[in-house]
Order: sequence, then structure tokens, then C-alpha cells
Amino acid sequence: MNIQTLLEKIRQPWINRVSYDMARGAGVRENFEKELARFFNLLEQAVLTGDPSWIDPIIFDWANAPTESELAEGKQSLSTLISRSNAFTFDVARENLSPEDALELLVATSAIFSYALTKSAHYESDKRVTYIENELRSIRRKLEQLDRSKSNFISVAAHELKTPLTLIEGYAAMISEMVSQENAAPLLEGIQGGVQRLQEIVNDMIDVSLIDNSLLSLNFQPFWFNQSLNLLRKELQPACDSRQLLLEINPFDGDSQLIFADPERIYQALRNLLTNAIKYTPNGGKITVSGRKLPGFIEVVVQDTGIGISLEDQITIFEKFNQLGKASLHSSSKTGFKGGGPGLGLSITRGIIEAHGGTIWVSSEGCDEKTCPGTSFHVLLPDRNEASDPKVSKLFAVTAEDHQLENTPIEK
Repeated sequence: MNIQTLLEKIRQPWINRVSYDMARGAGVRENFEKELARFFNLLEQAVLTGDPSWIDPIIFDWANAPTESELAEGKQSLSTLISRSNAFTFDVARENLSPEDALELLVATSAIFSYALTKSAHYESDKRVTYIENELRSIRRKLEQLDRSKSNFISVAAHELKTPLTLIEGYAAMISEMVSQENAAPLLEGIQGGVQRLQEIVNDMIDVSLIDNSLLSLNFQPFWFNQSLNLLRKELQPACDSRQLLLEINPFDGDSQLIFADPERIYQALRNLLTNAIKYTPNGGKITVSGRKLPGFIEVVVQDTGIGISLEDQITIFEKFNQLGKASLHSSSKTGFKGGGPGLGLSITRGIIEAHGGTIWVSSEGCDEKTCPGTSFHVLLPDRNEASDPKVSKLFAVTAEDHQLENTPIEK
């Protein structure tokens, strides 16, 4: 018996078996049987010609048939359908043909089904990848929109808060001059302290907004690390003394070298790092500032003996509004142990360093309040020793000469 006759003998039993197994419901089964008949016709052509590509069109159509919900659920129905159809071919051939004819038919169709299974897996994979790529693009657009909304909110909120803050600060100063009673002085000092703290937060919000929108402007001037570090020591020493913290700033190669940077912004960045070290170092701990000169760069390291940072938090620590620890235990203290804040300091620090063409990273073995593994922040700043403006370059050279004559070391 020739192969075409064998295929015709199992045609209808095969369609019935596959449709009843794979389709549910009379309406669905009727349409499915039409598709199975189409598949069987192409299968027959593929067997008779020896060219398995005859079934490509229907495999392609079936691969693109799944709905979005089926793709979202990760259903791989086509590969299952081809595999089950191949298995049913064996069952139907065994039931309707002699053993010799059944074997001949299976030999003829197995290669076609193998080809169909490979093709279906390929098409399904492409379809799934396309779906995931579209989903990722959609998520990325939503995240970008959310980030823009956050940036816009920060910008608007900061500027809206700035005006009433200025008014409160001005009126508090006027009342302070008018009122002489001793019992009113502490109240006015409290108001002024609160205004100052709120002003710092508003300024941080403005800085974050400028960084997010690539509008942070830098005023490049002659700059020496040792001068900024000496000023930071004087500013932060009282806070360290109140917490019995040892602040050690070590001289290093390159600390007295004149470079070209924005002194105010670098001071702000270093101050944020030191303040962060103070907050997460238990009483009696140590904070060390060191550095070294590298080819084309100067590295500054702020190291503490604090509680450390978990590997998970190290990934997001430079993101704005990032908070270490539980939000329910949040404290607004600037220098108290585990004191919190709006979570903008390290984000601003990274923005300032990167705006200078540098980079910043953190290293820590993890977070443990008992063993205190500590944390190290590394700042890499370009060794920029020229100004783009010739007039500034000339002033830069004169200032460098004066500084070399002074040769100011880092204070012990």
C-alpha cells in the first residue's frame, strides 16, 4: 500500500483524536478541525515531496495565533500541539493499519513532525522574545515617565517652598530684633534652626532637580584638597566630639596639588560623605580620610568603622530618596547614630563628582551592627590642571605659585 493511501486511511481518525484531546467546546472544536485538516493536507504534501517546508505556513500562522493573555501566562501551546499530534499519529496508525503499514507511515511522518517541532519552537521563541521586549519597552517608558514626574515634583516643590521659607526666616529675624525678653530667645532660636534645616533640604531638592535635568553648573577655580579637608575638620569636629568619634584626615600624595574644580561643590560632596560616615558609625568609632595620586586622577577615600552597607543596598545607595534601614525607624538627626534624612546626599554627591568627569563607588563587606565591618567611599577626580579660559589659566598659575609658597599641610 502506498504512503498516500495510508495517510488517507488515518486522516479522519487522526483529526478526530487530536481535536477531541486538544480542543474544548463544540464551537472551538469545529474551527480547530478545519485547521487540523489544513495541517494534514500540508503534511501529506511534505511526505510525498520529501520537502518538510510545506508545513511552514501553517506553523507560522499557529505561532502567531496566541493572545496577549496567553503570552503573559507563558503558555507554549504550539510545541505541545505538535508533540501531541505526533504521538496521536502513532496511536491512530497502530489502531487502523497493519503493523507493517503503521511502521512505514511512522517512518515517513516522523521526520516531518521533527521538523515541525523545531520550527514551532523557533517561532514560539521569537514570538515570546518579541512580547517580552515590548513589555520591557512599555515598563521602561513608564519608569521614565515616573522619574520625570518625580523630578518635576522635586523642582516645583523646592521652588514653592523656598518663598515661604524666606518669609519665615525674615520675619523671625525681625521679631528677634524687636523682642528682648529672655524667655522668647530660645523659641526664636528654635524657629531659626528649623528654618535653616528646612532650607538645607530645599537646597538639596533643587540640586537633585538640576542634576536630573543636566543643569548643574560648575564654577571651575583653583582647588586644593587639603584646604577643603581642613575646613571640613573644623566644621565637623564638634559633632565628632559629641559622639566620641575620632576623625583622622591623613596627608596623601596629591592633597596639596592644585587642580581645577568647583571648590564649593567638591566641598559639598566631601561633606556629604563625611556626614554619612558620622551617622552610620557607632559612638567611639573612627573615620579616616586618605587618598593617593593616580595617572590622570586623584583618589580620595572616606573610610569608617561603622555598621557597613549590605550588598543589596550598595546597588541603590546613590539613588535619590534611598534610605538605609527601616523607614519606620527614620530619624531626622544630621549627625546622630543612624540619623536619617531625605536620602538625597549621596545622590547629589554622585552628580557633583560625575559632573566633574570623575566617579564614585562604595565598598563594604555587609551590614552588621555587632561586628561593624565598616564602609569605604572612593572618589576619583580628574587631575585637571588647566582652565579653558586663558584669563582664568593665568590667574590659576599665579594662585598655584602662591599656594606652593604657603605649602599649607593638612592639620593634625
